[in-house]
Amino acid sequence: MLNKMTIILLVLLLTFPLSLSAQSLTAAQVEQEKLVLAAQWKKDIKDRYQQAWQNLTLSIDGKNMPFWYITYGTQPADGYSLFISLHGGGNAPAQLNDSQWENQKKLYHPANSVYLAPRAPYDDWDMWFKPDLDRFYAELIQMCVANLNVNPDKVYLIGYSAGGDGVWRMAPRMADTWAGASMMAGHPGDVSLINLRNTPFMVWCGALDDAYNRNQECARRGLELDSLQQADPQGYLHQTHIVEGKPHWMDLEDAAALPWLQQYKRNPYPTHIVWQQEEVTHPHFYWLTAPADQLARGKTVRLTLKGNTIDISHCDYTQLTLHFNDQMVNLNKPLTIRYKGDTLFRGKLQRTAANLKATLAQRNDLRYMFPAQVTIQLQRP
Repeated sequence: MLNKMTIILLVLLLTFPLSLSAQSLTAAQVEQEKLVLAAQWKKDIKDRYQQAWQNLTLSIDGKNMPFWYITYGTQPADGYSLFISLHGGGNAPAQLNDSQWENQKKLYHPANSVYLAPRAPYDDWDMWFKPDLDRFYAELIQMCVANLNVNPDKVYLIGYSAGGDGVWRMAPRMADTWAGASMMAGHPGDVSLINLRNTPFMVWCGALDDAYNRNQECARRGLELDSLQQADPQGYLHQTHIVEGKPHWMDLEDAAALPWLQQYKRNPYPTHIVWQQEEVTHPHFYWLTAPADQLARGKTVRLTLKGNTIDISHCDYTQLTLHFNDQMVNLNKPLTIRYKGDTLFRGKLQRTAANLKATLAQRNDLRYMFPAQVTIQLQRP
């Protein structure tokens, strides 16, 4: 038999509202919660990287990336742009790469921007795109967002020579990070460019820069981007400049890339996504998450969003998680998700603070903080 105190406790449990993290939120409540979470996230990032920021050296798993930055102009109302500028050099003595880093510091002067030149943690030909570099770039950006009021939708990647090699690889590999990228005098290797569907991209190379066939390879990749854009006219915004009469050094004609890039901001919620895993795999891309145990180079997802309907035309995973906010869809109405014409999901999704917190913790990007999500099964495991 229940005593009086037990009955009171049961009544309280049944009538007390759910915690904020489990409650269904309104769109307005989501925006308020995002402000609170963003303020706490910035504080946490400042605390976590305080020593790295003070010492101008980011250390990850025993590797060190010194960095230097300067702020040009005044802060725009929506925050500074950030240019991450990769130096040349490569498989050479450290002193040569150090001198290339010093040169890169003075190379460009973007307006109203933070200009950051890191020193590669390696003295090797692939110094800017080894497997652990993704994390270095991500953490540099986090520090600049937290400490310098950089707008995460105005982050650009540029690089010269070996730095250009890095841009060729890292622009597609982290395409959902960049507002745009410009490659100067680098070699593309075997990189795929299809992830650049929503990332403005520039190619700069001297017409006389024939070492490693850079000039021919850059021209060929420019034609490849032309073909991708012809097949998908709303995507693959790019320009290719093979500069007549110029060898490896282009006398800073390539500096025209910086104002061109600053015309564009990242769209973190594109309505057409082409996602192909590169040599370093990622579980997240824009507003999608793939199963961590199924990631492999070459696996691809293609989908479009129109209104409240998502059409998946290709997916190499057995399941896919799609994240949503009110900037993308109307969360007050049902969503429809189709795979090759078959409806896999139709229904309304709840906005919750728990989703906001979880996605911010996963992505460490203020724009990839989503209040709603759904996981769909596409194939049998």
